[in-house]
Amino acid sequence: MKAFPLSALMAILTFASVPAGAQQEKIDPAVLTEGFLAAHPDLRWRAEGVRSYERKDYAVALAEFKRAAYHGDKPAQAMIAEMYWSGIGVAMDRPLAYAWMDLAAERLYHDFLVRREGLWNALDPAEQQDAIVRGQALMAEYGDDAAKPRLDKILRRERRRVTGSRVGYVGNLTIVPFTGPLSGTGMTLTGDQYYAPKYWQPEEYWRLQDTIWKAPLKGRVRVGDLENVPAAPATPPAKDR
Repeated sequence: MKAFPLSALMAILTFASVPAGAQQEKIDPAVLTEGFLAAHPDLRWRAEGVRSYERKDYAVALAEFKRAAYHGDKPAQAMIAEMYWSGIGVAMDRPLAYAWMDLAAERLYHDFLVRREGLWNALDPAEQQDAIVRGQALMAEYGDDAAKPRLDKILRRERRRVTGSRVGYVGNLTIVPFTGPLSGTGMTLTGDQYYAPKYWQPEEYWRLQDTIWKAPLKGRVRVGDLENVPAAPATPPAKDR
């Protein structure tokens, strides 16, 4: 079974998404300071997991991806699925891999949805049944109904800590990006840029995530040619099987 390669997934996990057009929404690399990531544990632990994975410290990477997944990070959930599917640093567990990819596809992001269907078709009937049963517990802990409120609470708490006047004005900020192409360089952003609602208001933040991830990877990431996963026959969601 063909799939988008891990190199492509790793590229987007490290915020290396390149927009296909000028209007493509994305997270500004300049805002990725230590403080910003501390207030966004989904992004922080995804980044930590990538660094551990690249060092081949797979056990630590898996734990860090799970912390990102706990706060609703779908790319981290997809990465966990791939690690279990291929047995990278863990015992190969195909039903559990499917259950994690089912989580990653919960919001119907294109590539995770296609990958989920490919994994499902590669399982035998006994593995499919096992995946359904085990997926219920994962969905209860890591699904959006549980994960989104966790991050919502953190975003609201951290936004309230913003210094400034009573009308919410925040002056210019000199920041040092924690990761990405601007890592280690000092630059100045306005408070309005750094504290843009799309980063700090839960509803806007989830809308931003949907915008970033709804497009196929092939249209957004320059990591070489991606392999196309053949479209599988429509399969009911796990909860309906």
